[in-house]
Amino acid sequence: MFIVNVEGAIRKDDKWIIVERSKKEEHAGGLLSLVGGKVDIEGDSPNILEKTLKREIFEEIGIKVKDNLKYLHSTSFVTDKGENVVDIIFLCEYESGDFFAKQPEEVEKVFLLATEEILNNPQAPIFLKEYIKCAELALF
Repeated sequence: MFIVNVEGAIRKDDKWIIVERSKKEEHAGGLLSLVGGKVDIEGDSPNILEKTLKREIFEEIGIKVKDNLKYLHSTSFVTDKGENVVDIIFLCEYESGDFFAKQPEEVEKVFLLATEEILNNPQAPIFLKEYIKCAELALF
């Protein structure tokens, strides 16, 4: 069985909204990351991935993204606790709101960064850099 996780590469003003994960997070604590979270069990639910991602973005950083989420990439990994995760990345377009670390137990800080700032940042793990490169190729 897999945990299903969704993340959003959110574009605003030709930059990316990136978070620094809380150091308390079990997986990738203190690293830069896209915004997202685990899919909850909801029974029969259409567009569960998209609904989850939009909810997580609002809960974690207080913004809304447009409905035209675009599938980018999927991968799987194993957490430090040995949990198997399927991770699905979407390209998202900012719609409204002022971003901030709304859930400090999950997000330490929120940044608006250019692609080069992410690719050259030592706090950005290789998987984030790969996601941003993929997102750049698929821009709206």
